[in-house]
Amino acid sequence: MGIYSLDRVGGAELYTCDLIKQLKQRDDVDVEFFAMVQGRLSDYVRNELGVRHLSKERYDLILTTHNVTVDALRGKGPIIQICHGAILELEFPSIYADYHVGISREICDSLDSKGFPNRLVLNGLDLEQKRPMTPPNEQLKKVLSLCQSEEGNAMLQNVCNKLGLEFVSFHKHINPNFTIEREINKADMVVGIGRSIYDAMACGRPCVVFDYRVYNGNKGDGYLYPDLFNSFVQANCSGRFRNHIYTENELAAEFEKYNACDGERLREIAEEKLDVVASADVLLNILDRISPEVKQKKKRRIFKAEFKRFRKSFKRGLKKMVGIRTV
Repeated sequence: MGIYSLDRVGGAELYTCDLIKQLKQRDDVDVEFFAMVQGRLSDYVRNELGVRHLSKERYDLILTTHNVTVDALRGKGPIIQICHGAILELEFPSIYADYHVGISREICDSLDSKGFPNRLVLNGLDLEQKRPMTPPNEQLKKVLSLCQSEEGNAMLQNVCNKLGLEFVSFHKHINPNFTIEREINKADMVVGIGRSIYDAMACGRPCVVFDYRVYNGNKGDGYLYPDLFNSFVQANCSGRFRNHIYTENELAAEFEKYNACDGERLREIAEEKLDVVASADVLLNILDRISPEVKQKKKRRIFKAEFKRFRKSFKRGLKKMVGIRTV
């Protein structure tokens, strides 16, 4: 398992930890990890899970996120790049990966448009760790924000003040929490996007899909009715399914849709579609999809990219030579 960083709490980081933990529990799998930037999460993987850091020269399968880790692990075995987004450069598909996985339909569509063979595998969660410990209140009393923006949290704080609700927030860059399921279980409803929503579902909490991130702007899908999950998850519960820009009054209206019973159904959906045991099974069998045709496509991608780089380098060199002669 490879990833760019394991030094902070984040969607891709927690996904990787849950998957490593699941693979470690299997008798037929010997798992190691690689992280270019290490920290508290890599210490957890090494010391608490007992997983070694990159000790071999060759592996039967490499599952990795982020294109820079694909480059770092080239030549050590067949590489499956798990793409967690289609916006940030670090998450763009690498031409050197043997196959690609998208965690949402939106990402897979992006991979298709770029000519990368791929498979959709939704986020996998450790449902034993992320589980309901206490039921949410029948009436909404406490809201937990997992938004990663000051603007978003300021809006939510104002909404909670108007509605007379208790408000708590955890920002992974300011006050990260490595056992966020405990905080989720203390709240009635969770606001966030992506992995935050999946964690809340696993803990049996109603959710509102919303954040105000730099790369995404003010964007949300609103209250997650259980029958809307299949729609919202197409864009990774990122707010980009509806692409709605919310005012504080509109957020308040979403809060008023709260129904504690929705939490039970969302937990059931997490068990059906977000179990890391099932996603690990699929990922371990991705090797079967690396056909001769897929290998040939990879060779063509690499040839085109290297030829393009050579041509640019040649033109720069030629311009430099012409400039020198002109002088």
